[in-house]
Amino acid sequence: MLPGSIQITGEALSGAEIKDICDSLKENSVRLLSVRGCQLSDRDFGRVCRGVAESHSLAQLNLNLGVVSTIGRTKQLADALKANRSIQTLFLHGSPLLDAGLVTLNTALSTHPSLVSLDLGDCMLGDEAIRLLCGLLPPDGAKSGLKELTLSANPAISSQGWARLAIAAAHSSQLRVLNLDYNPLGDHIAGMLAVAVASSRTLEVLDLEGTGLTNQSAQIFLDMVENYPTCLRVLVLAENDISPELQQQISDLLSEGDEEEDKDGEARGSSVTAREKPAWLPHSISASKRLGQKGSTDIHIPPHAFFRRDHLLLMK
Repeated sequence: MLPGSIQITGEALSGAEIKDICDSLKENSVRLLSVRGCQLSDRDFGRVCRGVAESHSLAQLNLNLGVVSTIGRTKQLADALKANRSIQTLFLHGSPLLDAGLVTLNTALSTHPSLVSLDLGDCMLGDEAIRLLCGLLPPDGAKSGLKELTLSANPAISSQGWARLAIAAAHSSQLRVLNLDYNPLGDHIAGMLAVAVASSRTLEVLDLEGTGLTNQSAQIFLDMVENYPTCLRVLVLAENDISPELQQQISDLLSEGDEEEDKDGEARGSSVTAREKPAWLPHSISASKRLGQKGSTDIHIPPHAFFRRDHLLLMK
């Protein structure tokens, strides 16, 4: 049987349920494990971590909404990640990690051979965490790094921290999706990010929803999309003080760029283009179904529902 998935949300997990999860992990019958918002004892959390460490099938691990609630649990997770070789996507959204938690996880994250997608939204991170995360975005010619990074709602990060991240994103050899929604970025940081997008050879999706932007930022992005070739396909500007006209202009230009790429790809007869869907699925733009029980082949439920109009995503 193909590896399936286990998804449980917001429940208190019994010892018997934890045993079933651990047995499935050790039998390599789980590709996706999600226990977001669940309550479990420290002992049981350690048992799950040991199962994660031994699993060869687990590709996606979702511990969102406070499951990793203490530095002790963070250390147990770090040990599990050091032993595991298969996880591609890790969700820790809504965990009170702080910078100390990232220090604890850093070695495990930076040396993991398969990790390509990381969600650290609403994790109370600061500039030290950003410094460490930039190490997961190595420049061209270096080792492989993250393809998707989510840092939504981490307001303690300073302008200096965001500037550091923009530089790393500009030179990353892998990063395709960067979600920075609901951070107080403002127009100044948005300008830095526009330069990063213009410099990047890989970045396709940038989420700046609810980040305090105005028409000033939108005009910079419009000029960039209009005058410079980029890989950007999706720019999220909802919940900002930006006129609908500017948003529509950016949307139209991104749509035109995709149409030209499609024509060029057909003319060349190439089977691989810049818009080819990757093997990993960015949580913010992937389709998903409800996960039932083990044996399901569904993928995870994304934390937000997006409605797409061309290439400007509008949150509902």
